Amino acid sequence: MARVVTLKINDQDVTGRDDESILDIARQHGIFIPTLCHLDGLYDIGACRLCLVEVKGFRKLTPACATYPTEGMEVQTDSERLVAYRRTIIEMLFSEGNHICSVCVSNGHCDLQYLASRLGVDHIRVPHLNPKRNVDASHARFALDENRCILCTRCVRVCEQIEGAQTWGTMDRGIMSRVITDMDQPWGDSQTCTSCGKCVQVCPTGAIFEKGRAVSEMIKRREFLPYLASMRNGKNGHGER
Repeated sequence: MARVVTLKINDQDVTGRDDESILDIARQHGIFIPTLCHLDGLYDIGACRLCLVEVKGFRKLTPACATYPTEGMEVQTDSERLVAYRRTIIEMLFSEGNHICSVCVSNGHCDLQYLASRLGVDHIRVPHLNPKRNVDASHARFALDENRCILCTRCVRVCEQIEGAQTWGTMDRGIMSRVITDMDQPWGDSQTCTSCGKCVQVCPTGAIFEKGRAVSEMIKRREFLPYLASMRNGKNGHGER
């Protein structure tokens, strides 16, 4: 049985259930914590590290999406240290990929672009790696541009948890990591893809998009997102498949 606890976030007294994450409780009280990999209704993996917060008594920064409150906990979400850290993460995401916003289908409708603007990232201080990445346009309706992928794995999780197809996965490690379909087969050859388009709609950048979209035209249709949690719970009543 979940208990209601009282804690401080940025010196503000707030309450929440102990089965809710710090990120959930902060958002319920109008406190902004940036994130790219989190999506309500999908299990959290703490991949993007943008939601790291400072918790009194903790030696290290901790991801708000995967940290749960205790009575009297004290949390800081917007210290100078955290702001600087988040800006560096955004810069590294831009430098590791080939994000050219002016020619991207999601220009103006991109979560990465939005957070860069909100966090004041107006230039990149680290070298651009300019990796050679693939574009898979073999699917009849959709395409994958690895140049714009930030490995949030929203596509992997929504395909597994909500659609139940398990088409998407990841392979390799470090800078070589990338998302794949059906054990690294072309998307158009997939035997498991249902063409539901959920992966397209949850992608925070222009990495997965609908064909036929010009620059700035890829507006994600996220009307179903508020129902992700209930869709997930509907699998077996316990939030698992």
